[in-house]
Amino acid sequence: MKKYYFLFVVMALMFGCASVDVTKTAKGFYEPTNPNEVEILITGCDKPYIELGSVTVTGFAPAETAKMHNAIRAKAAELGANAVIIKNEGLVNQGLAGMRRWAMGAAIRYKENVK
Repeated sequence: MKKYYFLFVVMALMFGCASVDVTKTAKGFYEPTNPNEVEILITGCDKPYIELGSVTVTGFAPAETAKMHNAIRAKAAELGANAVIIKNEGLVNQGLAGMRRWAMGAAIRYKENVK
Protein backbone atom coordinates (compact mmCIF):
# COMPACT_ATOMS: atom_id res chain seq x y z
CA MET A 1 0.00 0.00 0.00
CA LYS A 2 2.85 2.40 0.83
CA LYS A 3 4.29 1.74 -2.61
CA TYR A 4 1.08 2.95 -4.30
CA TYR A 5 0.85 5.99 -2.05
CA PHE A 6 4.43 6.92 -2.92
CA LEU A 7 3.69 6.43 -6.62
CA PHE A 8 0.62 8.68 -6.34
CA VAL A 9 2.65 11.43 -4.62
CA VAL A 10 5.40 11.22 -7.26
CA MET A 11 2.86 11.40 -10.11
CA ALA A 12 1.13 14.39 -8.50
CA LEU A 13 4.45 16.20 -8.22
CA MET A 14 5.43 15.35 -11.77
CA PHE A 15 2.24 16.54 -13.37
CA GLY A 16 1.33 19.24 -10.82
CA CYS A 17 -1.82 21.25 -11.06
CA ALA A 18 -2.01 24.31 -13.22
CA SER A 19 -4.09 27.13 -11.83
CA VAL A 20 -5.35 30.59 -12.66
CA ASP A 21 -6.37 32.81 -9.76
CA VAL A 22 -8.21 36.07 -10.35
CA THR A 23 -8.79 38.45 -7.46
CA LYS A 24 -11.41 41.13 -8.00
CA THR A 25 -10.08 44.59 -7.11
CA ALA A 26 -12.68 46.87 -8.74
CA LYS A 27 -15.94 48.09 -7.31
CA GLY A 28 -19.22 47.14 -8.91
CA PHE A 29 -20.35 44.30 -11.11
CA TYR A 30 -20.02 43.74 -14.84
CA GLU A 31 -21.75 41.10 -16.91
CA PRO A 32 -19.42 38.26 -17.89
CA THR A 33 -17.87 38.56 -21.33
CA ASN A 34 -17.25 35.89 -23.96
CA PRO A 35 -13.92 34.20 -23.12
CA ASN A 36 -13.21 33.83 -26.86
CA GLU A 37 -13.17 37.63 -27.16
CA VAL A 38 -10.89 38.39 -24.18
CA GLU A 39 -7.57 39.69 -25.50
CA ILE A 40 -4.19 38.72 -24.06
CA LEU A 41 -1.93 41.79 -24.13
CA ILE A 42 1.80 41.64 -23.50
CA THR A 43 2.97 45.20 -24.28
CA GLY A 44 0.22 47.15 -22.50
CA CYS A 45 -2.92 48.85 -23.70
CA ASP A 46 -3.46 52.14 -25.53
CA LYS A 47 -7.22 52.25 -24.93
CA PRO A 48 -8.60 53.81 -21.73
CA TYR A 49 -9.54 51.05 -19.27
CA ILE A 50 -10.35 50.21 -15.68
CA GLU A 51 -8.63 47.40 -13.84
CA LEU A 52 -11.02 44.72 -12.65
CA GLY A 53 -8.64 42.38 -10.87
CA SER A 54 -5.24 40.78 -10.55
CA VAL A 55 -4.39 37.55 -12.37
CA THR A 56 -1.89 34.95 -11.14
CA VAL A 57 -1.08 31.84 -13.19
CA THR A 58 1.08 28.89 -12.15
CA GLY A 59 1.87 25.33 -13.13
CA PHE A 60 1.55 25.20 -16.92
CA ALA A 61 4.19 23.33 -18.93
CA PRO A 62 6.50 25.52 -21.05
CA ALA A 63 4.80 24.37 -24.28
CA GLU A 64 1.30 25.11 -22.95
CA THR A 65 1.19 28.84 -23.72
CA ALA A 66 -2.09 28.63 -25.65
CA LYS A 67 -3.67 26.47 -22.94
CA MET A 68 -2.52 28.98 -20.31
CA HIS A 69 -3.93 31.92 -22.28
CA ASN A 70 -7.27 30.16 -22.73
CA ALA A 71 -7.47 29.46 -18.99
CA ILE A 72 -6.72 33.14 -18.28
CA ARG A 73 -9.43 34.21 -20.74
CA ALA A 74 -12.01 31.95 -19.07
CA LYS A 75 -11.34 33.30 -15.56
CA ALA A 76 -11.09 36.97 -16.61
CA ALA A 77 -14.32 36.74 -18.62
CA GLU A 78 -16.18 35.88 -15.40
CA LEU A 79 -15.29 39.39 -14.12
CA GLY A 80 -16.46 41.05 -17.33
CA ALA A 81 -12.96 41.66 -18.70
CA ASN A 82 -12.23 42.63 -22.29
CA ALA A 83 -8.52 41.89 -21.95
CA VAL A 84 -5.73 40.75 -19.64
CA ILE A 85 -2.43 42.61 -19.55
CA ILE A 86 0.40 40.18 -18.76
CA LYS A 87 2.91 42.22 -16.73
CA ASN A 88 5.41 39.50 -15.78
CA GLU A 89 5.93 35.90 -16.84
CA GLY A 90 8.58 33.24 -16.75
CA LEU A 91 9.58 29.68 -15.98
CA VAL A 92 10.38 28.08 -12.65
CA ASN A 93 11.92 24.68 -11.95
CA GLN A 94 9.53 22.65 -9.78
CA GLY A 95 11.82 19.70 -9.17
CA LEU A 96 10.29 16.43 -10.36
CA ALA A 97 7.54 18.36 -12.17
CA GLY A 98 10.22 20.05 -14.30
CA MET A 99 9.96 23.56 -15.66
CA ARG A 100 6.60 25.26 -15.19
CA ARG A 101 5.26 28.52 -16.60
CA TRP A 102 4.01 31.35 -14.36
CA ALA A 103 2.50 34.75 -15.15
CA MET A 104 1.03 37.78 -13.38
CA GLY A 105 -1.14 40.50 -14.80
CA ALA A 106 -4.34 42.49 -14.66
CA ALA A 107 -7.83 41.82 -15.98
CA ILE A 108 -9.17 45.01 -17.56
CA ARG A 109 -12.37 46.39 -19.06
CA TYR A 110 -12.28 49.05 -21.74
CA LYS A 111 -13.91 52.29 -20.58
CA GLU A 112 -16.05 52.34 -23.73
CA ASN A 113 -17.73 49.22 -22.29
CA VAL A 114 -18.28 50.68 -18.79
CA LYS A 115 -21.84 51.73 -18.00
